[in-house]
Amino acid sequence: MRSVVAEHWRAPSGPASERAVMDLLLVVSELVTNAIRHGGGLAGFELALLPEGVKLSVHDYSDAVPSAAYGPGTLPRTHEGSGYGWPLIIRLSREILIERRREGGKTVGVLVPLT
Repeated sequence: MRSVVAEHWRAPSGPASERAVMDLLLVVSELVTNAIRHGGGLAGFELALLPEGVKLSVHDYSDAVPSAAYGPGTLPRTHEGSGYGWPLIIRLSREILIERRREGGKTVGVLVPLT
């Protein structure tokens, strides 16, 4: 991931900082871990380099939307977990979008800024 970002992504302000790349790696790790632990497995992964950062799309096999995506206290928890992943994803990402997939499951898409 670091080498892809270093080699292919450039912003007018210069290359991504080490901290921005670490944030990206954390978001990737959390999204993939959530798909494996709570989404029935990883159904797919896409990455796109954009001028404003990296767009990630992680597909899983579960139709359940994480209750944390709706905000605190609005929906019951659908699974047991540490509760740290979603707040981290929300803090480090922009344009978070959760969509149900036609073939079943869902896609979680995020934009992780690198500036």
